Amino acid sequence: MPEVTPDGRSPDAASGWCQVRRVLAGCAALAIAAMGAGPALADDPSAAPGTLPGIAQQRTGNGCLPAGGTPVTAVPWPQAYLRPDQAWPLAEGQGVTVAVLGSGADDTAGALGGRLTRAPRLPGGGGDPARDCVGHGTFLADLIAAARHDGTGFAGVAPAARLLAVGVTDDTGATNPALLAAGLRTAADAGARVICVGATVPQGSDELHDAVRYAVAKGALVVAPAGADSGQQPLAAAYPAGYPEVLAVRDLGPGGAPATNTSYAGGVDLAAPGDSVMSLGPGGTGYFTGSGASFAAAFTSGAAALVLSRTPDLTPTQLTHRLLTTAYPSAVPSLDLVAAVTDAAPTSTSPAPSPPLSALAMPTRPKPSPAPAQAVTVALAALAAALLTGLAALVVPRGRRQGWRPGS
Repeated sequence: MPEVTPDGRSPDAASGWCQVRRVLAGCAALAIAAMGAGPALADDPSAAPGTLPGIAQQRTGNGCLPAGGTPVTAVPWPQAYLRPDQAWPLAEGQGVTVAVLGSGADDTAGALGGRLTRAPRLPGGGGDPARDCVGHGTFLADLIAAARHDGTGFAGVAPAARLLAVGVTDDTGATNPALLAAGLRTAADAGARVICVGATVPQGSDELHDAVRYAVAKGALVVAPAGADSGQQPLAAAYPAGYPEVLAVRDLGPGGAPATNTSYAGGVDLAAPGDSVMSLGPGGTGYFTGSGASFAAAFTSGAAALVLSRTPDLTPTQLTHRLLTTAYPSAVPSLDLVAAVTDAAPTSTSPAPSPPLSALAMPTRPKPSPAPAQAVTVALAALAAALLTGLAALVVPRGRRQGWRPGS
């Protein structure tokens, strides 16, 4: 008997549609970049993520991270890539608690509203989760669940999810296996269905591994970065991502390309946006930027919350399987948020069409004056659209004859 997938298709047919979908998504990304990013980058080179203050897992120097003051009105590139707006008609994360293990969470910006709670301070050196001196935990929490607001294109992946902030670092962002273990148990006992571990340690311990097993047994998916956000190459193995029960995530750059000059010594299960990412920080309404696998873990955690909101009975193993089998195929599968959520929906239900996507998110700037580069941009956009339309016309009918179907 020929091998078939659980839904009755041949592996060739299933993988064939995934390849087509990835190519089509790439053409769409090219069109988006050409229509918006071209003029912004060519006419105003200062309007780039590098102009925002940075967020890191660990903070050096004295004092806490100063509040940011730069607004961002456009849609950040990870949202254009993941398209959570197409999943929101089906699920926004309601009914799901996501725990963020990190430096705490500050909601001065008000983006988390009444959905943010904080665990008691952990013994043994854990920081106050209500005082985020590093800013990293706040950044992750808003990537996961910031509410949508008029005047900005930024929103969390699961804007209706509840957040539990668990402080597992000191005021510099440093942690240890014992603190991570205590944080995992605290989050699991509080009923978190997804645990985003924002801090890492280079070596594990029996205590930490036992805590991971405990959280999974309590029904929580544990998501962790495959390496620290240190920038040192190659990145050493990181824990708890090094344990088989944990979903280990690495970062992608703008457009879905692998993050530049990044290699991981440990295993990697899934890839998600993490390079040149924008989010809110502590102390105000300004935006920050950061790069690293911890931010990819946050996007994956938000996607997991959406899936659980739609299909709450999934076990951690089943949820991991959903995220991996609906991902774009590659050496490291890339998160496909919409496919993960819509596969949980009835087959007759289609996601609502997304509004036109704007350029990659940049700090608010005056409109540039007309320039010859705009003509090139229009031409590139037309070319990308033509490629997209032509490829769909040629390939999709053939794929349907061979049994392919979207959403796999």
